[in-house]
Amino acid sequence: MRNIAIVEDEDIAAQALEAHIVQYEKNSGQQFNVVRFRDAVEFLTGYQPLYSVVFMDIQMPHRDGMSAAVDLRAIDKTVSIIFITNLMQYAQKGYEVDAVAYLIKPVQYYDFALKFRKALDIYVMNAEQAITVNTAGGLCRISTEKLMYVEIVRHRLYYHLVDDVIEITGVLYKVEDELKKFGFLRCNQCYLVNPKFIVSIKGLSVQVGSETLSISRPRRNAFLAELADWYAGAEGKNE
Repeated sequence: MRNIAIVEDEDIAAQALEAHIVQYEKNSGQQFNVVRFRDAVEFLTGYQPLYSVVFMDIQMPHRDGMSAAVDLRAIDKTVSIIFITNLMQYAQKGYEVDAVAYLIKPVQYYDFALKFRKALDIYVMNAEQAITVNTAGGLCRISTEKLMYVEIVRHRLYYHLVDDVIEITGVLYKVEDELKKFGFLRCNQCYLVNPKFIVSIKGLSVQVGSETLSISRPRRNAFLAELADWYAGAEGKNE
């Protein structure tokens, strides 16, 4: 059973979404636990990364849904966000926080079902590759699909994501144990890299995204062999 959040101050709009979810349950055979919040402040207070999909109204009292989504993304980079709005012009901004889709009020079931299914599919894909890290502000759920590399500097770990950097206290060997199953490789004592983001290797340097990292001389042969094994495995999955 997946958890779904509805952040909506209007009772009629919230009830319509709840009815659509019930209809979707009947049509799909899936089950959902739906929790409704009347404003974004209530939703974010004590937030835990437990939700698969969040339906976020954009225009609400106390705090608008768009700014709330920015804070949500800071602590949960896996959850699928669907914005609810009265005006199309507000919806376009949703893509700035990696929203899956938007729905225009009054929400029609056919449009709802298409976008809800997409949001669930994206969440499942992200959740299979997700890890949770304990930051100073609380737990943060991230997808390794967006994690380019992990760096350690003086007992501080830096998770370099496509769109963010998360800093925590820790040791790299424990992170290596956790990320090994996702294909991450150690190129020296300071870095674990995601081979999906490797652009090129030249001598003792590896380009990961737009960043150039160093490969230690003692690790180079093992690193290249592990990378070759990863490429072989990736090609085998695609056949």
